[in-house]
Amino acid sequence: MSLDYLFNPKSIALIGAAHSEEKLGGVILKNLLKFRGRVYPVNPNYPELMGLKTYSSAQDIPESVDLTIIMRPASEVPEILKGLQDKTMCVIIASSGFAEIGQSELQDEVKKIGKEIGVRILGPNCMGLYNPYQRLDTFFLPYERLKRPRKGNVAVVSQSGAILSCLLGAVREANTGISKAIGYGNAIDIDESDLYEYLAENEETQVVISYIESVGDGRKFIERAKMLSEKKPFIILKAGKGLSGQAAAFSHTGRLAGKYEVFHSILRQFGINEAGDFDELIDATKALSYYPSIPPLAKVGIRGVGNRVCIITNGGGSGVLAADECMRQGLEVTKLPDDKAEKLRHVFPYFYGINNPIDLTAQVKDEDYIIALNELRDDYDGFVIIALPNVMGITEGLAGMIKRAMTDINKPVVFHIPANGVARRLISLLEKMKIPVYPSPERAVKGLKAILK
Repeated sequence: MSLDYLFNPKSIALIGAAHSEEKLGGVILKNLLKFRGRVYPVNPNYPELMGLKTYSSAQDIPESVDLTIIMRPASEVPEILKGLQDKTMCVIIASSGFAEIGQSELQDEVKKIGKEIGVRILGPNCMGLYNPYQRLDTFFLPYERLKRPRKGNVAVVSQSGAILSCLLGAVREANTGISKAIGYGNAIDIDESDLYEYLAENEETQVVISYIESVGDGRKFIERAKMLSEKKPFIILKAGKGLSGQAAAFSHTGRLAGKYEVFHSILRQFGINEAGDFDELIDATKALSYYPSIPPLAKVGIRGVGNRVCIITNGGGSGVLAADECMRQGLEVTKLPDDKAEKLRHVFPYFYGINNPIDLTAQVKDEDYIIALNELRDDYDGFVIIALPNVMGITEGLAGMIKRAMTDINKPVVFHIPANGVARRLISLLEKMKIPVYPSPERAVKGLKAILK
C-alpha cells in the first residue's frame, strides 16, 4: 500500500481529540485545523470541538478516511484498531506505553491486528509527521513550543520524537526548509526503510537526514539506504554507539541496537554517509540543502569536483583554523598556481598574503574577494570565504557582488561570518541567494566537505 495515504491524505480522523491544548489530543486537533482536507474529531463527550462536528466513534464518521490518528491510552488501542477495519488506510499511533516500557505483548497484539485489518501503522510511541506542502501537522507539540521550519527540500526521519523536535529547531535556526518530517517511534510496521523508499521518489525532497537508534531488518535497511543515497544526498546520525547508549536506546523505543562498529563498517562499505554528531549533521544538512544539485552538475559542467579547497580570508588566524579543519576533514588546501599567484600579487597591495589561505588583511575591500574568486575559479573544487565584518571594507554590497560572480563560478562557496553588527544583514542576503553561512571557520569547512563528498 502506498504511503501517500500517510503523507498526502484527503481526510483524517483523530481518535482522542480534546477540547483544549491542556491535553495532547487538543494540541493535535488545533494543529490539524490548518490541514486543507477534511478532519473528523472523535470524542463521545462533546458534540463539537474547535468548531468541528465531533463523532462518538470512528464508525459514525460518514466516510472512510485516508488517515487515522490515535491518541488514547495504550490499553485501549487494540479495540480501537479493530473498529477501524474498512474505515481507514493508514494509522498513526501517537500513544506511548508499549514495548518501550516492557509491554511487548500489547505491542505485538497491535501489530497483529494491523496486519489482519490491512492498514499501515506509524508508531506507536511516535511524534507523527509534518508535511508543510499539504499543511499537514500531526505533532502533539504546539507551535508556541516548537516553531516549524519553513517549506523546503530537506526530509527529516527520526526514531525519536525528542530528537526530531531538536532537529527541526536546529534546521530552522540554520535557515533551512523542510519537505517532510517524520517521527516513527517503535516502528511495528512502517520503519525507516519504508520511509527511505518513499522519500527517494518524493519530488519535494532533495536531501534526507535520519536519526536512528536501532534497526529492525538490517538487510532491508541497507538495501533501501543504499538506494536512497544513490539518488539524493543522505546522511545518518546513529545513536547507541556504546553499551550505555544501546541500553538507553532499548528503553526508549524497545528495539535492540546492534554493535556500533559493525553498523559503521557496513555504512562505509556501501557508501552511505554518516554524521559524527548532531552539529555535524546540521551543518551538512544546511550545505546540502543549499547545494543539492552539485553532484549532477559535476557530470555536465563542473570540472574536477574533488577535494581541493581555496580559503579566502581577511583574518589570518581564522584562515589558519579553516586550513587545520580542512586537514582533519581530508580536504586539500593546495598551493596557488604560480601564474595565478603572480597575477594576484600585481593586482593586490603588497601586504596581502598571496598564499592559500589568501589573507586580504584588515584593509580588505568587498571587491577583493571577487577578484580572487574569479581568478581561481577553475583551479579549486570549493571555496571557503571568511569575512570578518569588524572592518570598514566589509559591507552589505559583498552579497550582490557574490551573486553576480556565482553565475560564472559553478563551484560551491561557503562563508564564515560572525553574526554581529552589519553582518546580520549580509548573512541574510547571502542565504537568500542559497549560499550557506556558518558561525565558525571549522563549521564552514565541514559544510563544504559535505557538498564535495
